[in-house]
Amino acid sequence: MSTAPAESRPYHHGDLSRALVDAARKILETDGPAALSLRAVAREAGVSPAAPYHHFKDKAELLEAVAHEGWHELDEALAKARASTDGDHGRMSDLGVAYVCFARDNPALYRVMYDRSRDKDALPDQMKEGGAYCQVRDTLAEHAEDGVAEIDLELATIAAWCAGHGLAEMIGFKQFAALKTQLGGEEAFLRAVFEHLGMFAKFAPQD
Repeated sequence: MSTAPAESRPYHHGDLSRALVDAARKILETDGPAALSLRAVAREAGVSPAAPYHHFKDKAELLEAVAHEGWHELDEALAKARASTDGDHGRMSDLGVAYVCFARDNPALYRVMYDRSRDKDALPDQMKEGGAYCQVRDTLAEHAEDGVAEIDLELATIAAWCAGHGLAEMIGFKQFAALKTQLGGEEAFLRAVFEHLGMFAKFAPQD
């Protein structure tokens, strides 16, 4: 049985906005940002070229929706890692591993998330206010020494976040291949790197 071209196939899913975001993510991951347009997204979703304009006024607004979803998914990934770790010492390392694995597995989405945030006056709501950033901050706060100043907690959170972001940018470097093999794989390498970061010592429980 023949299938109608995407341009003429009727749309039945009932959530066009969701389908357009999914289509945008697919194009970004397979063809890169240069291939993304509202027309291309409409074609990928199987709707008319005019349909996306009922939900997004332009490509920038669509990218905001894609970034919003990315922050939400990152928050879920960090929450899962945080909840699955029993020991205090391993929780920060597991958060770091989860962060880098998310970036590694969703490279185009990860890039859009930061591209859409870079020139804004405030962090995205999905990153703060209980979101991914707070997963890190709250984990540090849970095990901070009594009397730790708020500014120190904030700076430690930024340091931890930057460590994860830096490693996410570098995880594909070929220079790390031997260490990954020696340590038993990529995730073991990531965990070892995070465990060797001394920046969390101030917040570690005292023996």
